[in-house]
Amino acid sequence: MLKYICRLILKLWGFKWSGYNPELTPQKVFVVYPHTSNWDFPLGILLKFAMPINVNYVAKNSLFRWPFGYLFKALGGIPVDRSKNNNFVDEMAALYSQYSKLGLTLAPEGTRKRVQKFKTGFYYIAHKAKVPLILVKWDHGKKDVHFDEPFYTTGVYEDDMQYIVKYFKGTIGYRPEDACQWEDEVIHQKK
Repeated sequence: MLKYICRLILKLWGFKWSGYNPELTPQKVFVVYPHTSNWDFPLGILLKFAMPINVNYVAKNSLFRWPFGYLFKALGGIPVDRSKNNNFVDEMAALYSQYSKLGLTLAPEGTRKRVQKFKTGFYYIAHKAKVPLILVKWDHGKKDVHFDEPFYTTGVYEDDMQYIVKYFKGTIGYRPEDACQWEDEVIHQKK
């Protein structure tokens, strides 16, 4: 029932999904671009139940306390203690050894604000965990959420990032002016 309600809401909102069925890959890192609005979260939750697909996200552990903790976990949330001085990439990569099905979702910009380059965490999480990236175009212009085929990192960061940036260029966010504006020389910087 929930699946059909979510499908109806997406239809009324004008959104559809296309491309690869990510459920064929039990472990992956979803790289969702562009992330320019708080509206991206409800869109993602609607897709999670409409398709349906296994999607997880990380959030600060304080969100998982009463009264909303159960809800955030039911929506695929994984609590992270950001007060500790942990290596986020190592911590996230280690999660893949704990779950047989995990679809961690990350925005490569790391924020809803406009940036000039992607963060590197999503790349190194997938590379360390030896799981593929599923590149997801969150295109508000076309009202389409497109899932690409699994992409395994090669370990050659600059080459892989050129492919990733080229794939995402032209994708329209909810707030197009806040989408990442790459500078060619920035793509070649590791960190």
